[in-house]
Amino acid sequence: MRGSRHWVHCGARCFAAALLALCGLCSGCAVIAVADAVVTTGVVVVKTGVKATGAVIGAVIPD
Repeated sequence: MRGSRHWVHCGARCFAAALLALCGLCSGCAVIAVADAVVTTGVVVVKTGVKATGAVIGAVIPD
């Protein structure tokens, strides 16, 4: 009985193996599209933070 539920408790190793298997099944274009979406989201978040910081600094420091 204990061995039949081993996959539930294997943790990060099983998750990493499943993720690698899933990436192996995806086509190269799909992997690139997902990576591009992640990078684009990161750039937009950083750019928004920089604009907000610049606005705060511009409001605090008088001309």
